[in-house]
Amino acid sequence: MTTRWLTPDEQRAWRAYIAASHLLEDALDRQLQQEAGMPHLYYTILATLSETDHRCLRMTDLAEALKITRSRLTYAVTRLEKDGLVRREGCRMDKRGSLAFLTDEGMEVLERAAPGHVEMVRTALFEHLTPEQVGQLEEIFTGVAGALQGDGDQPASDDLPWRRRSSTQLT
Repeated sequence: MTTRWLTPDEQRAWRAYIAASHLLEDALDRQLQQEAGMPHLYYTILATLSETDHRCLRMTDLAEALKITRSRLTYAVTRLEKDGLVRREGCRMDKRGSLAFLTDEGMEVLERAAPGHVEMVRTALFEHLTPEQVGQLEEIFTGVAGALQGDGDQPASDDLPWRRRSSTQLT
């Protein structure tokens, strides 16, 4: 099989994406650590739970929503649970499953952290884009994510992060 090397244009675009994504994640993480004492992942867990009915999700559904491994989610939720921001309960319908709930204290922490986080996202990303570019960005990354998840003609891979088997089982 012949390697299909990136064209110069593709190589520049790829390197620009890598640089921007690393710098953006670092900026978001630093801002949240300084202002809320938590990494970006923990904030994202709280925000995702806050947007659901009853502020709760099955752990497997939460891992899928966040596009992370189940073991990484378990570690993060355990830490948030120790801080009183999330609580876990067994799932009544499936004894093997567990649910993550955003506590009232977790909601308060999220509400305090959200304005600074939104301002950082706006400053670091959206202030540098035209409205047309915002739409293009959404279209591009929705297409990439869909292709990687098997949306469309391709079946979903069992190697997606939230489907990977690990020593810590979630359902």
